[in-house]
Amino acid sequence: MVETPYRASLPRAGAPAFPCFATTAPGLEGLLAHELIALGIPPYDQEPGGVTFDADQRQLYAANLHLRTASRVLVRIAAFKAAHFTELEKAAGSVEWARWVSPGTAVHFRITSRKSRLYHQKAIADRLEAAVRRAVPGALMVRRADEADAQEHVQQFIVRLAYDQCVISADSSGALLHQRGYRQAVAKAPLRETLAAAMLLGSEWDPATPLLDPMCGSGTIAIEAALLARRIPPGRHRRFAFEQWADFDAARWAGVRADAEARVLSAAPAPIHASDRDAGAILATRANAERAGVLEDLTIRQGALSAIAPPAGLGLLLTNPPYGLRIGEADRLRDLYARLGQLMSGPLAGWRLGLLVANPALAAQVGIQLSERWSTTNGGIRVALAVS
Repeated sequence: MVETPYRASLPRAGAPAFPCFATTAPGLEGLLAHELIALGIPPYDQEPGGVTFDADQRQLYAANLHLRTASRVLVRIAAFKAAHFTELEKAAGSVEWARWVSPGTAVHFRITSRKSRLYHQKAIADRLEAAVRRAVPGALMVRRADEADAQEHVQQFIVRLAYDQCVISADSSGALLHQRGYRQAVAKAPLRETLAAAMLLGSEWDPATPLLDPMCGSGTIAIEAALLARRIPPGRHRRFAFEQWADFDAARWAGVRADAEARVLSAAPAPIHASDRDAGAILATRANAERAGVLEDLTIRQGALSAIAPPAGLGLLLTNPPYGLRIGEADRLRDLYARLGQLMSGPLAGWRLGLLVANPALAAQVGIQLSERWSTTNGGIRVALAVS
């Protein structure tokens, strides 16, 4: 995750807005900015890995509930110079930790330091943890990142030192936002929910038209499509870190959720088809779709590409095919990509095509003109959304 540069404005007690930073995969910042605009939250800056914006309490809650391509929503709580540990200790002692941490709350600091005289992460964490303990007796410290990720209620603080400037942010989300709660059954090489949503938004799919994923794996693209089509917020079935904050407004949060539920459609307006030749993938898709509450919106079947029977009308074929990056694998996959091209010139003539592509030579086998909408990484692999 890339952090935003030092910024002087910070939340004050009773202040109407928080300076925030929503993180996302590098390359998806434009999509995230458009999502914020749609929520009535104007972003004021984009940078690799996220978007900065100001949000009042209601907007902060809504951002966590509704954003489909964000990983976390961070709130800036402190910014100060820290060239020496005495400066760090003094500034940390003035932070209103009790706004974000209650007695008994587990706390974890994620620390990065670049081009700063304070660089030893453990020593930095020691000072910050001591400040929290003084301000909030009974607060618990979790030092290891994997332990923090494994626990349900851990308040994380993201600490970034750059050029001797320290910025501390409170994570308002808790578990990463791609964890919608529905994907427990997975197939091989599962696609992250936020990336599937980015494919839908980047391809400019119209939910009033059919969608087809013929290599659905765990069903993530189809399920995210159904959530989008029915206006179901991605955070509908999960909890957030801000619900544990001292100033959490339960009535306001209930209102944000009620407003979201009032917009939900009873059914997807157009067919959404998910298929795969692997029986295990079909079982996973059904289980995940049922947990997401969209099973009735999907047509799920086992079958090869050659057996596809498209729904009536023109729509979008959107899929995440094998990447073909291993030695000898690309030769085996040429026919698969060529068959996709045959589908687009045969049964799916007039449809649009969207692929997550890692190997341009394989994408060329489709035989139709594709344009890149965005690029990012998936599991450490550089991928791009290519759309006809």
